[in-house]
Amino acid sequence: MKYRIAIWAGAGLLVAILWAVYAIATHPDPFTPAAWTLATLTCPISFAGKYWPIRLYWVAAANAATYALAGWVVEALRQKLSHPKWVKSF
Repeated sequence: MKYRIAIWAGAGLLVAILWAVYAIATHPDPFTPAAWTLATLTCPISFAGKYWPIRLYWVAAANAATYALAGWVVEALRQKLSHPKWVKSF
């Protein structure tokens, strides 16, 4: 389970880095309303970044932590629901 949570955290880090690359590549006006909505959904710390300046490495770390927390919840539920106690094993 630890490895799966680490994969979730890595995915969160990758998402934050890809949004940074996108913002740098489309510098003058990077976020259309559709892109901003997608960025807010996939990188929740970006909502706070709209109001306060946040450094890129803090955004990446916060997004990795958010995805790790989400991964922990999903993996715990997956383990709980994949082996119900009322089903007999052969």
